[in-house]
Amino acid sequence: MGSWVALRLFGPKGWLATGLGFVAALFMIGIPAAIFENPFFVRMTPVRPQDYVYWLITAALSGLIAGTFTLRRSSVCQGRALSGGGLSYLAVACPICNKIVVLLLGVSGALTFFEPAQFFLGLASVLLLGWALLLRLRASL
Repeated sequence: MGSWVALRLFGPKGWLATGLGFVAALFMIGIPAAIFENPFFVRMTPVRPQDYVYWLITAALSGLIAGTFTLRRSSVCQGRALSGGGLSYLAVACPICNKIVVLLLGVSGALTFFEPAQFFLGLASVLLLGWALLLRLRASL
């Protein structure tokens, strides 16, 4: 209940920061993960429905975290937010486009082992971002 009260305290400035954070997260994850066609990156595997879900949830949570910076008090949760964003990128990115994964596992290993693990990476990302948001909102009350 207390988190909803904190969200009401955002005001226009807080919701503007939330919207800008949402859009920034969409582009910062979507472009290198090639969730949508862009001139910078090409995806080797098709985008799965779970990729869109994790991408949008991560962007929404990142935007809300950005909005909390307009509130009066803050807590230290940047590590959780950064980890959540990084895990989200790994969860939605093309498994064979990740050079480190291909170097460690090979292309067949990336498709056999890493691609199924991406679901759990996305889940961990959402949990970390949700936890960071909850801590920031609690600290602002």
